[in-house]
Parts: sequence; structure tokens; C-alpha cells
Amino acid sequence: MTGVTLSYWIGYRLGRPFIVRYGHRVHLTEARIDKLTLWFEKYGAKLLFVAYFIPGVRHITGYFCGVTRMPFRRYALFAYTGAIFWVGLFISLGKVLGPKWELYHATVNRYMIIFGIASALVTGLIYVYGKYKRQVVEALMQLLTHGVRRFHSFGKVRLLLLASFAVFVLFFSLMLGVIQDFLAQEFGQFDEIASFLVTASFGPSWSGWMHAFEKLGTLYLYGPVLVLSALWIMLHSKERRLDLTLLVWVVVGAELLDEILRAVFHRPGPVAAGVQLFNTFPSEETLISLTVCGFSAFLLLRYYHFRYIRVPLVLGAILICLAVGVSRIYFGVQYPSDVFAGYVFGGAWVSLHVMLLEVLRKLRAIGD
Repeated sequence: MTGVTLSYWIGYRLGRPFIVRYGHRVHLTEARIDKLTLWFEKYGAKLLFVAYFIPGVRHITGYFCGVTRMPFRRYALFAYTGAIFWVGLFISLGKVLGPKWELYHATVNRYMIIFGIASALVTGLIYVYGKYKRQVVEALMQLLTHGVRRFHSFGKVRLLLLASFAVFVLFFSLMLGVIQDFLAQEFGQFDEIASFLVTASFGPSWSGWMHAFEKLGTLYLYGPVLVLSALWIMLHSKERRLDLTLLVWVVVGAELLDEILRAVFHRPGPVAAGVQLFNTFPSEETLISLTVCGFSAFLLLRYYHFRYIRVPLVLGAILICLAVGVSRIYFGVQYPSDVFAGYVFGGAWVSLHVMLLEVLRKLRAIGD
């Protein structure tokens, strides 16, 4: 924090004249400075938080924020928060991994590189979208319109279909990767690291909580959620029969899908309490929890327009699904790869039926 503060005030005191006078030595012309100033005024604060994870970039952001006269309070808010998060992340990794850091160093580096590349791609996409928002939206709408040109009355449903299709493509790609890794038997290192992180992060004192989380993957949660979803459909849906039919099919179909997948892959599970478990890939609990919570949350959001409930509802569904998966790893009844595969197959199943529901709903409207 002292370093980023000092770099800001150095840039602030030296100011633009210093950069104009000596910037040409590093090919930093006045025109480039003008563009950089405009860019920093618009995106500089957001960059500050992630700059710590980008080697080379984190060393210059403070100077340019000072040169461009970014208000210090705004600078400090993002720079200090990013610094605390960056340091806290690596201290936490050291605390959790401890002496095994050297053992997992290469693997952690690989995942950090993947994380960095993914972050850069996301940042680039956000920047392109922000700069060419209108053109991107128009292009996507034209593409979607071309794909559904026979249904001219889709209206606002186009955006929902596009989003659900993008999510389905993502989960389908992950699904292919999971199957490929399963066939190549490349889950060993992932299972070892993920299991160690869970056991190191959640000690014996978490046993009571984990038993509660474990019940979230059973009818203790599914029953009330499905009943509430059915009641919500009866009260608010104009297509009650269609929505109820899809709700029942999504849950029943997910159970059938899980049975088929576990019979096909037929993977021996871990040994828990001296008992060898079988057919744990993919995890039934995570697949069903994501299916029930995900599809029910979608139906609720579909007919509930109060925007302040949307974020808590989505976060609640995500946390419930994560808690179920962590409990399975904590008790050693499933491998982390089993849990992850359940999320992937469940996500693909839910996103597919979100698209199907919207298409069927619109087809019925066109028919009427």
C-alpha cells in the first residue's frame, strides 16, 4: 500500500509535462498520452484491482493514475482493495498448502497461468463490448434473428435464448473436456489438490456444518423447493401446464441421466469408512442440486420482476450447490472430479431445457 501510494504521488507531482518531455524516449508521444489519459479516466479504476495479477502492468498503473489526476480517494479505494486481495490470496495459499507448496508448485503455477489468460480474455471482451457495444448487440441480434427468422415475434426472448445458448455451449465444452480427461485418466492430480484444499480449509470443527450441507443434496431441500416452484407456477404462469411439465421432466430426466452416466462410466469411488463406493462419477448430489436449484431459480426469476431479489436468489442457489459439493469431498465419499462432473452435466442439462422451454412457449403463442 505504501508502494502504490508513493507511485501515485510521484506521477502526480511530475505530471504531464515530465511525460511529454521525456516520453518520446520510450515511444510515448503526446497523442498516445491523450489516448491513454482518456482510457485511464474511463477504465483506470477497474484496472487497478486486477493489475496486481498482471506482471509489468501493476508497476506503472500508480504513476499513470497520478499523471492523469485521478482523484486520490477513488484511486485509494481500488488500489488498496486490490493490494489487500492480492496479498491475502497468496498468504492464504501459503497457509493452506504449507510445506506441500513445493509439491504442488508446478500445478498451481499452471492454474494461475490459466487464470491469468482467462482474466485477460474476459477483460478484453469487456473492453471490446464497452467500446463497440452498439455494433456487438446489433451483430448478435442479426445472428439470432437469422437463426430464428421463422419466428418474428420472439421479441425480448431473443436475449434470453442467446444467453442460455451461450451457457449451454460453455457447459457442453466443459462436458467434452471432462469426458476426455476421464478417458485419459487425468483426474489424479486434480483430485489430490482439491481434496487437500478442502480438508485444509475446513477442519474437524466444520463437521456439524458439513452434515447440514450434506442434507441440502437430498429431499430435505428438493422437496420444499419443488413444491414452492410448482405453487409459483400455478400463481404466476400463463403456461401452467407447459411449465409444470418441463419442471417435472427436468428433475426426473436429470435422475435418469445421472443413472445412465454412472452406468456408462462405471467408476469406482473412494473408500469411505472402510467401504468401497462404486459408480460415483458424476456426482448425483451435485447434478441434481444444480438441476433443481438452477431450474427453479430460473422459473422464479422468469415471473418475478423485482430486481433486488435477483442477485440474492442467484447467489443463494450457487452457494447451496457449492455447499453440497464441498460436503461430499469433506466426508471423502466422492472424488472432487465426481463433484465437478456433476456440476458440468447438470449445467448443460438445465441450460438446454431453459432454451427448450422458451422455444416451446413461443411456439405455443404463435400457434394461438
